[in-house]
Amino acid sequence: MLKGMIDLHTHSKASDGELSPADLIALAFKKGLKALALTDHDTIKGLEEAQYHAERAGITFIPGIELEAEFSSGQLHILGLNLTERKGDFEKQIETLQDKRHQRNLSILEKMNNAGIPAEYKEIIKYSTGLVGRPHFAKYLLERGIVTTLQEAFDRFLGSGKPFYIPKETLPLEEILALIRKGGGRPVLAHPTSLRLSLDQIETLLPSWREIGLEGVEAYHPKAKPTYCRKLEIIARRHGYFITAGSDFHGTSKPERRLGRTTSKHRKISDSYYFELTGRELQ
Repeated sequence: MLKGMIDLHTHSKASDGELSPADLIALAFKKGLKALALTDHDTIKGLEEAQYHAERAGITFIPGIELEAEFSSGQLHILGLNLTERKGDFEKQIETLQDKRHQRNLSILEKMNNAGIPAEYKEIIKYSTGLVGRPHFAKYLLERGIVTTLQEAFDRFLGSGKPFYIPKETLPLEEILALIRKGGGRPVLAHPTSLRLSLDQIETLLPSWREIGLEGVEAYHPKAKPTYCRKLEIIARRHGYFITAGSDFHGTSKPERRLGRTTSKHRKISDSYYFELTGRELQ
């Protein structure tokens, strides 16, 4: 029996979301969610705050992270869900990834200055309470009047192939999967449309990825049409994967991503996906 709406893919100010972990939980409570996973990019710094507030709100909290793996086509993102062993070596390896992100940011800043847009890193940092990334550079360009929208900042300067773009340094998929398992989590392929592959091409990759430790597929995501999602679910299940669904919520900057909803039709995310992830029903 279904007990309520959930969300297995969200972001907070700890990475590139707009809300603090506490405010994210408050919004989840307002919308009636029964369970929520916080999956910030390259960081676990928001998890304790989110868990604290989730427990007091009566929301089942799923600690997570989103990491990027090496891939030659589009972008290969992996969610690590239900992280239970976050201290020690796991935390140190995540900090190493953060150091690489910092070096990338400094390179972006250098490109901006060389192009005649003077900025200091402290001016970029003020737009973030967590990790700094391209969205924060976009906000700087918007405030300076160099662009009129955040999307324009990416289209003209920060997107792939644009003047200020620096490729993110990533790890091989096998290492990403091993890192998530080290943290006690279950690795899930996030928003497969970002791979920029056909469903047939994705199906050719799934067996080998399953062999090296990928366990789940986020078949349902706001960027994908429902028919695509259903076909992807059939393919993934055929190869032994469990299925998840998420909103990839960031805030008002991405209004099509609504907390507790998924696919382009804003379908509610049922708690059946929580059972697939944990083997337990929501209480």
